[in-house]
Amino acid sequence: MARTLVQLAGIPVSELKGVGPAKAASLAELEIHSVLDLLTTYPRRYIDRTREARLADLGEGEEAMVLVTVESISMRRTRNRKVMVNATVTDGDRTMKVTFFNQPWRERQLAPGTSTILFGRIERFGNRLQMTNPIVDLIGDRTGRIIAVYPQSEKVRIMSWDLAKFMDEVLERAGEFAEPVPPHILHTHGLADRTTAFRGIHAPESMAEAESARRRLVFDELLRVQLALVRRKRLLEATSPGIAHDTTDTASLDRFVDGLPFPLTGAQRRVVDEILSDLARPTPMHRLLQGDVGAGKTVVAVATLLTAIAGGRQGALMAPTAVLAEQHWLGIRSLLEGFEVGAGEAQLFDTRPLAVELLTNRTGAAERKRLLGRLAAGEIDLLVGTHALIQEGVEFASLGAVVIDEQHRFGVEQRAALRSANADGTVPDVLVMTATPIPRTAAMTVYGDLDVSVLDELPPGRTPIVTEWVRTPSDTGELGTEADPGAEATMWARVRAEVDAGRQAYVVCPLIEESDKLEVASAEETFERLRTGELAGLSVGLLHGRVSPAEKEQTMDLFRSGSIHVLVATTVIEVGVDVPNATVMVILDADRFGIAQLHQLRGRVGRGAQQSWCYLVGSAITSDGEARLEALVRSTDGFELAEVDLDLRGEGTLMGQRQKGRNDLKLASLRRDRAWVERARQVAIEVLDDDPDLVDPAHLGLAAELDLFLGDDESSEYLLKS
Repeated sequence: MARTLVQLAGIPVSELKGVGPAKAASLAELEIHSVLDLLTTYPRRYIDRTREARLADLGEGEEAMVLVTVESISMRRTRNRKVMVNATVTDGDRTMKVTFFNQPWRERQLAPGTSTILFGRIERFGNRLQMTNPIVDLIGDRTGRIIAVYPQSEKVRIMSWDLAKFMDEVLERAGEFAEPVPPHILHTHGLADRTTAFRGIHAPESMAEAESARRRLVFDELLRVQLALVRRKRLLEATSPGIAHDTTDTASLDRFVDGLPFPLTGAQRRVVDEILSDLARPTPMHRLLQGDVGAGKTVVAVATLLTAIAGGRQGALMAPTAVLAEQHWLGIRSLLEGFEVGAGEAQLFDTRPLAVELLTNRTGAAERKRLLGRLAAGEIDLLVGTHALIQEGVEFASLGAVVIDEQHRFGVEQRAALRSANADGTVPDVLVMTATPIPRTAAMTVYGDLDVSVLDELPPGRTPIVTEWVRTPSDTGELGTEADPGAEATMWARVRAEVDAGRQAYVVCPLIEESDKLEVASAEETFERLRTGELAGLSVGLLHGRVSPAEKEQTMDLFRSGSIHVLVATTVIEVGVDVPNATVMVILDADRFGIAQLHQLRGRVGRGAQQSWCYLVGSAITSDGEARLEALVRSTDGFELAEVDLDLRGEGTLMGQRQKGRNDLKLASLRRDRAWVERARQVAIEVLDDDPDLVDPAHLGLAAELDLFLGDDESSEYLLKS
């Protein structure tokens, strides 16, 4: 009888030969509790004995993986009391010296006669090859053309050969594996069957077989995630009573659009049409709006909220910070000035001015009480605020549409709270927005239960931002190879010239580590240096996370009015600060920031018609840091930068946005497997179109695996609420 993954999940690893209580405890430290956990612990790489590097063929500077045997090993202390372990290894033909610094356990680990795989850079000392601090994989007496190398842990004494030995037993005892995917899907996509895949990933006869196996198992992981996302999205639509807004009467929307000082872009018109189509349906909208910095998301958000308000409902906009909420409130109030709505039965007049109010933690107790009374009575049409909108006591009369800005800054529960705000059980339509573009495949996986709209055009009249990398000496005190000592002086001269021309600038200080104190010290130190040095004579302001709300508000008001020429700040200004007169952004130690954050910070300038500049100041002592800064210089397209970011960082941080549940992708990579994400999505849609509840006998295996991998309450809750 073929083994299912559900059955394997119920067999503890302690049933395997050689897994006693101590070994089981060690495996548990690696989150391997069941035979399924073991089976889905995949090799991190392979060594191909038919193509393995020979020491005689290696040149200086090459990175190589070699299979060697330890001939001798010794340990000594250097003059500065550090531990040095020296080993001599051989591949049977030539020898090589291997040195480890501050790793005394290597002397015990690599006893003479030990077979090991070393991965590192080849150096040459005289006529002799050597490696320093290479990666070590112990493989025991493994033989075969292709050797699978597993993750290992010195701490809990689980080596690659241990896992390989246990894997051999699992493959032998399991026999055939049950096939959950219908044959026609495997045939259409050229995929191996499940048994071939598991055997091919752990004990391949060739690298081609290992790759074929990986492709099939990647598809399985992605299909499970997409089935869960699509199924939950459809369940939400089918079971949640939504609000069918009247989108045929577009008088208010037309007036709003006609009153804008600029025409909508084609992308804005397309997205508004998508949203209107959602609003007209009796099922709740659940849409993600992606738009680059300055693409006009706020206008789309107001159009959404205004449509709900015109039909007699209320709207809410939730932002992550008080500064951003206040800015939204001021901007929206200006955009909707002069608009009127129906007064309601209790009023003497037919219409009244559309009421836009603000609620944050800065709102005083008396004002908060007044606002909440008006909100519950239906006298506030649009409430803008922070997470204060979802605190106890906030009750809407009839919430029709919700916009959540920079949604990734809110937790799952916070994002879900506004969706259940109506006493009558109806679910308001939800639009979540982000100015941090997400690669298409990642959006389909992380936010796969949302419909996605993209603003991929910038409004006309915006002058592209000129981005320059000001290379500085490295942290070691030595000048970087391409550092230009005069570049910083030129940069500060640009700041002065722009201020002389009546414009303004930002100087952003780095988050050195997760410490308010360090960040504040950095900002204050920079503020004092610039105020008395490079920017002496200019009006310089300071803004950081420990400034009181009143001081922060005063500083921002002074900067908006032009009284402050240069604002020295931490990343509190990353999102939402909109001062069109600011034309220079200086980011200090820019190599300490990620691509998305740098792009967000750059987006604080270039918001007017004047030419703007962004200076990235840093040494970029790592290759990734250099790649990030070069990407920012090369492109101002947030979507292109998001793809670069995914390639550099991997999907770990993106999947981290899932917040709950285990990482469902042990093997699949949103970078490497972009095409398979889209194929899995399409297959999931086709399967659920034919069998929405997965009750067809052909789909029972898939249903069981969905429950196994994604059925725990935390993962399910996330997918439902995200």
